[in-house]
Amino acid sequence: MNIKKFDILFIINTNSEKKMENESQPQIKGKFTTCKLVKREDLTHDLIKFWLEPEESFNFKPGQYCTIGTGGIERPYSIVSSPDEKNIELFIEVVPPPDGNLTPLLHELSVGAEMTLRPRGKGIFVIQPQFKNHIFVGTVTGVVPYVSMLRKFLNDTNWPEPEKMENVKREDYQFHVLEGASYSDEFGYDEELTQLSKEHDFIHFYPSVSRPDEAKNSDWNGAKGRINNLVEDYITKLGINPKETCIYACGHPQMIEDVEKRFSNTDFTFLEERFWKDDD
Repeated sequence: MNIKKFDILFIINTNSEKKMENESQPQIKGKFTTCKLVKREDLTHDLIKFWLEPEESFNFKPGQYCTIGTGGIERPYSIVSSPDEKNIELFIEVVPPPDGNLTPLLHELSVGAEMTLRPRGKGIFVIQPQFKNHIFVGTVTGVVPYVSMLRKFLNDTNWPEPEKMENVKREDYQFHVLEGASYSDEFGYDEELTQLSKEHDFIHFYPSVSRPDEAKNSDWNGAKGRINNLVEDYITKLGINPKETCIYACGHPQMIEDVEKRFSNTDFTFLEERFWKDDD
Protein backbone atom coordinates (compact mmCIF):
# COMPACT_ATOMS: atom_id res chain seq x y z
CA MET A 1 0.00 0.00 0.00
CA ASN A 2 1.56 3.29 -1.10
CA ILE A 3 0.99 6.35 1.04
CA LYS A 4 1.29 9.75 -0.59
CA LYS A 5 1.51 13.18 0.99
CA PHE A 6 -1.48 13.62 3.29
CA ASP A 7 -3.27 10.57 1.98
CA ILE A 8 -6.43 9.78 3.97
CA LEU A 9 -7.12 6.13 4.68
CA PHE A 10 -10.64 5.57 6.01
CA ILE A 11 -12.39 2.56 7.52
CA ILE A 12 -15.28 2.04 9.90
CA ASN A 13 -14.93 0.47 13.32
CA THR A 14 -17.36 0.33 16.22
CA ASN A 15 -15.88 0.24 19.71
CA SER A 16 -18.87 2.52 20.27
CA GLU A 17 -22.24 1.89 18.59
CA LYS A 18 -23.43 5.50 18.40
CA LYS A 19 -25.20 6.54 15.19
CA MET A 20 -26.25 2.99 14.31
CA GLU A 21 -29.92 3.41 15.24
CA ASN A 22 -31.22 2.79 11.74
CA GLU A 23 -29.34 -0.46 11.19
CA SER A 24 -31.32 -3.66 11.10
CA GLN A 25 -30.13 -6.34 13.47
CA PRO A 26 -28.17 -8.83 11.34
CA GLN A 27 -28.15 -12.56 11.82
CA ILE A 28 -24.67 -13.95 12.17
CA LYS A 29 -23.89 -15.87 8.99
CA GLY A 30 -20.81 -17.08 7.21
CA LYS A 31 -17.63 -18.47 8.69
CA PHE A 32 -17.02 -17.91 12.38
CA THR A 33 -15.60 -19.62 15.44
CA THR A 34 -16.25 -18.92 19.13
CA CYS A 35 -14.51 -17.27 22.04
CA LYS A 36 -15.05 -17.31 25.79
CA LEU A 37 -15.16 -14.35 28.16
CA VAL A 38 -12.46 -15.18 30.72
CA LYS A 39 -12.20 -11.80 32.47
CA ARG A 40 -14.01 -8.47 32.56
CA GLU A 41 -13.41 -5.15 34.25
CA ASP A 42 -16.01 -2.40 34.55
CA LEU A 43 -14.16 0.90 34.39
CA THR A 44 -17.29 3.06 34.56
CA HIS A 45 -21.01 2.42 34.06
CA ASP A 46 -20.50 2.50 30.29
CA LEU A 47 -16.88 1.49 29.75
CA ILE A 48 -15.83 -2.14 30.08
CA LYS A 49 -12.77 -4.23 29.37
CA PHE A 50 -13.11 -7.78 28.08
CA TRP A 51 -10.52 -10.53 27.85
CA LEU A 52 -11.57 -13.23 25.39
CA GLU A 53 -10.08 -16.68 24.90
CA PRO A 54 -10.51 -17.76 21.27
CA GLU A 55 -11.48 -21.35 20.59
CA GLU A 56 -9.08 -21.47 17.64
CA SER A 57 -5.88 -19.65 16.75
CA PHE A 58 -6.68 -16.00 16.01
CA ASN A 59 -4.29 -13.94 13.90
CA PHE A 60 -4.23 -10.16 13.60
CA LYS A 61 -1.91 -7.21 13.18
CA PRO A 62 -1.57 -4.48 15.83
CA GLY A 63 -4.23 -1.86 15.11
CA GLN A 64 -6.70 -4.27 13.53
CA TYR A 65 -10.11 -5.28 14.87
CA CYS A 66 -11.97 -8.47 15.67
CA THR A 67 -15.67 -9.08 15.05
CA ILE A 68 -17.61 -10.67 17.91
CA GLY A 69 -21.29 -11.38 18.35
CA THR A 70 -24.05 -12.62 20.61
CA GLY A 71 -27.83 -12.78 20.34
CA GLY A 72 -27.68 -12.77 16.54
CA ILE A 73 -25.82 -9.42 16.43
CA GLU A 74 -22.14 -8.83 15.73
CA ARG A 75 -19.87 -5.79 15.61
CA PRO A 76 -16.16 -5.09 15.01
CA TYR A 77 -14.02 -3.92 17.95
CA SER A 78 -10.42 -2.72 17.87
CA ILE A 79 -8.04 -4.98 19.77
CA VAL A 80 -6.02 -3.73 22.73
CA SER A 81 -3.78 -6.75 23.11
CA SER A 82 -0.65 -7.48 21.14
CA PRO A 83 -0.76 -10.48 18.77
CA ASP A 84 1.76 -12.10 21.12
CA GLU A 85 -0.75 -12.28 23.98
CA LYS A 86 -2.87 -15.35 24.67
CA ASN A 87 -6.20 -13.56 25.05
CA ILE A 88 -7.94 -10.89 22.98
CA GLU A 89 -8.33 -7.74 25.06
CA LEU A 90 -11.07 -5.22 24.23
CA PHE A 91 -12.09 -1.81 25.59
CA ILE A 92 -15.75 -1.14 24.81
CA GLU A 93 -18.15 1.76 25.29
CA VAL A 94 -21.66 0.60 26.19
CA VAL A 95 -24.36 2.50 24.29
CA PRO A 96 -27.99 1.95 25.38
CA PRO A 97 -30.83 1.30 22.88
CA PRO A 98 -31.94 2.47 20.44
CA ASP A 99 -28.47 3.64 19.38
CA GLY A 100 -26.72 0.57 20.73
CA ASN A 101 -27.70 -2.98 19.82
CA LEU A 102 -24.83 -5.26 20.77
CA THR A 103 -23.07 -3.46 23.62
CA PRO A 104 -26.06 -3.70 26.02
CA LEU A 105 -25.98 -7.46 25.47
CA LEU A 106 -22.23 -7.59 26.05
CA HIS A 107 -22.63 -5.60 29.24
CA GLU A 108 -24.87 -8.33 30.67
CA LEU A 109 -22.42 -11.15 30.00
CA SER A 110 -20.62 -12.89 32.85
CA VAL A 111 -17.25 -14.62 32.86
CA GLY A 112 -17.62 -17.94 31.08
CA ALA A 113 -20.05 -16.67 28.45
CA GLU A 114 -19.39 -17.63 24.83
CA MET A 115 -19.56 -15.37 21.78
CA THR A 116 -19.06 -15.78 18.08
CA LEU A 117 -15.75 -14.62 16.64
CA ARG A 118 -14.83 -14.10 13.01
CA PRO A 119 -11.74 -16.22 12.28
CA ARG A 120 -9.15 -13.44 11.86
CA GLY A 121 -8.51 -9.77 12.43
CA LYS A 122 -9.16 -7.19 9.74
CA GLY A 123 -8.50 -3.52 9.06
CA ILE A 124 -5.89 -1.21 7.53
CA PHE A 125 -5.39 1.03 10.56
CA VAL A 126 -1.89 -0.31 11.17
CA ILE A 127 1.57 1.10 11.76
CA GLN A 128 3.12 2.95 8.82
CA PRO A 129 6.72 1.72 9.25
CA GLN A 130 8.35 4.12 6.80
CA PHE A 131 7.86 7.06 9.18
CA LYS A 132 10.08 8.08 12.06
CA ASN A 133 7.47 10.01 14.07
CA HIS A 134 4.10 8.47 14.97
CA ILE A 135 1.49 10.86 16.38
CA PHE A 136 -1.36 8.81 17.88
CA VAL A 137 -4.50 10.92 18.47
CA GLY A 138 -7.55 9.28 20.05
CA THR A 139 -10.65 9.78 22.17
CA VAL A 140 -11.48 7.32 24.99
CA THR A 141 -11.69 3.88 23.27
CA GLY A 142 -9.82 5.39 20.33
CA VAL A 143 -6.58 4.75 22.20
CA VAL A 144 -7.05 0.99 21.78
CA PRO A 145 -5.09 0.35 18.53
CA TYR A 146 -2.19 2.45 19.81
CA VAL A 147 -1.82 0.34 22.94
CA SER A 148 -1.68 -2.76 20.74
CA MET A 149 1.01 -1.19 18.54
CA LEU A 150 3.14 -0.10 21.49
CA ARG A 151 2.93 -3.48 23.20
CA LYS A 152 3.99 -5.22 20.00
CA PHE A 153 6.85 -2.78 19.42
CA LEU A 154 8.19 -3.35 22.93
CA ASN A 155 7.78 -7.13 22.87
CA ASP A 156 9.05 -7.89 19.37
CA THR A 157 12.36 -6.44 18.18
CA ASN A 158 11.62 -7.69 14.66
CA TRP A 159 8.47 -5.56 14.36
CA PRO A 160 7.85 -3.63 12.19
CA GLU A 161 9.48 -5.78 9.53
CA PRO A 162 12.84 -4.18 8.58
CA GLU A 163 12.16 -4.51 4.85
CA LYS A 164 9.11 -2.24 5.21
CA MET A 165 10.92 0.51 7.11
CA GLU A 166 12.72 1.89 4.04
CA ASN A 167 15.46 4.22 5.32
CA VAL A 168 14.10 4.52 8.86
CA LYS A 169 15.77 2.71 11.73
CA ARG A 170 13.74 1.16 14.52
CA GLU A 171 15.77 3.03 17.14
CA ASP A 172 14.75 6.33 15.52
CA TYR A 173 11.03 5.79 16.19
CA GLN A 174 9.18 8.27 18.38
CA PHE A 175 5.63 7.61 19.60
CA HIS A 176 3.32 10.36 20.88
CA VAL A 177 -0.05 9.32 22.32
CA LEU A 178 -2.50 12.24 22.59
CA GLU A 179 -5.74 11.10 24.22
CA GLY A 180 -8.85 13.14 24.91
CA ALA A 181 -11.83 12.40 27.15
CA SER A 182 -14.59 14.30 28.88
CA TYR A 183 -13.64 12.90 32.28
CA SER A 184 -10.43 11.50 33.71
CA ASP A 185 -12.05 8.18 34.67
CA GLU A 186 -12.54 7.46 30.95
CA PHE A 187 -8.81 6.97 30.41
CA GLY A 188 -8.69 3.19 30.33
CA TYR A 189 -4.95 2.85 29.81
CA ASP A 190 -3.51 5.98 31.37
CA GLU A 191 -1.55 4.07 34.02
CA GLU A 192 0.05 1.80 31.44
CA LEU A 193 0.85 4.65 29.06
CA THR A 194 2.20 6.86 31.83
CA GLN A 195 4.47 4.06 33.01
CA LEU A 196 5.68 3.35 29.48
CA SER A 197 6.49 7.03 28.98
CA LYS A 198 8.62 6.94 32.13
CA GLU A 199 10.45 3.78 31.11
CA HIS A 200 11.11 4.68 27.46
CA ASP A 201 12.27 8.03 26.13
CA PHE A 202 10.68 7.30 22.74
CA ILE A 203 7.14 7.03 24.16
CA HIS A 204 5.23 10.18 25.16
CA PHE A 205 1.73 10.35 26.67
CA TYR A 206 -0.39 13.51 26.65
CA PRO A 207 -3.94 13.10 28.06
CA SER A 208 -6.45 15.94 28.23
CA VAL A 209 -9.96 16.36 29.66
CA SER A 210 -12.50 18.54 27.85
CA ARG A 211 -14.63 19.33 30.93
CA PRO A 212 -12.06 20.39 33.52
CA ASP A 213 -14.48 22.47 35.61
CA GLU A 214 -16.89 19.64 36.40
CA ALA A 215 -16.77 17.94 39.79
CA LYS A 216 -15.69 14.59 38.36
CA ASN A 217 -12.46 16.23 37.21
CA SER A 218 -11.73 18.14 40.41
CA ASP A 219 -8.48 16.21 40.96
CA TRP A 220 -7.28 16.55 37.38
CA ASN A 221 -3.90 18.28 37.03
CA GLY A 222 -3.16 17.53 33.39
CA ALA A 223 -3.92 19.22 30.09
CA LYS A 224 -7.34 20.76 29.53
CA GLY A 225 -9.41 21.07 26.36
CA ARG A 226 -10.51 18.96 23.42
CA ILE A 227 -7.58 16.99 22.11
CA ASN A 228 -8.19 18.12 18.51
CA ASN A 229 -7.72 21.72 19.67
CA LEU A 230 -4.38 20.86 21.27
CA VAL A 231 -2.75 18.57 18.73
CA GLU A 232 -1.59 21.30 16.33
CA ASP A 233 0.27 23.25 19.00
CA TYR A 234 1.72 20.03 20.42
CA ILE A 235 3.15 19.00 17.05
CA THR A 236 4.43 22.51 16.32
CA LYS A 237 6.42 22.49 19.56
CA LEU A 238 8.02 19.17 18.63
CA GLY A 239 9.64 20.80 15.62
CA ILE A 240 9.56 17.55 13.66
CA ASN A 241 9.87 17.03 9.92
CA PRO A 242 6.36 16.57 8.44
CA LYS A 243 7.69 14.27 5.73
CA GLU A 244 8.98 11.93 8.44
CA THR A 245 5.70 11.96 10.38
CA CYS A 246 2.41 10.10 10.26
CA ILE A 247 -0.58 11.43 12.22
CA TYR A 248 -3.08 8.74 13.23
CA ALA A 249 -6.58 9.67 14.39
CA CYS A 250 -8.99 7.20 15.94
CA GLY A 251 -12.33 7.73 17.67
CA HIS A 252 -15.01 10.37 17.37
CA PRO A 253 -15.54 11.52 13.75
CA GLN A 254 -15.74 15.22 14.65
CA MET A 255 -12.32 14.99 16.29
CA ILE A 256 -10.93 13.21 13.25
CA GLU A 257 -12.40 15.71 10.79
CA ASP A 258 -10.99 18.63 12.74
CA VAL A 259 -7.50 17.14 12.97
CA GLU A 260 -7.64 16.33 9.27
CA LYS A 261 -8.53 19.93 8.38
CA ARG A 262 -5.71 21.31 10.51
CA PHE A 263 -3.10 19.33 8.60
CA SER A 264 -4.71 19.00 5.16
CA ASN A 265 -2.39 21.50 3.47
CA THR A 266 0.82 20.15 4.97
CA ASP A 267 3.38 17.47 4.23
CA PHE A 268 2.15 15.29 7.09
CA THR A 269 0.62 11.90 6.26
CA PHE A 270 -2.75 11.23 7.88
CA LEU A 271 -4.34 7.89 8.76
CA GLU A 272 -7.81 7.65 10.26
CA GLU A 273 -10.25 5.20 11.77
CA ARG A 274 -13.77 6.18 12.83
CA PHE A 275 -15.98 4.51 15.41
CA TRP A 276 -19.35 5.65 14.05
CA LYS A 277 -21.04 5.64 10.71
CA ASP A 278 -22.11 8.94 9.22
CA ASP A 279 -25.84 8.87 8.50
CA ASP A 280 -26.06 12.35 7.03
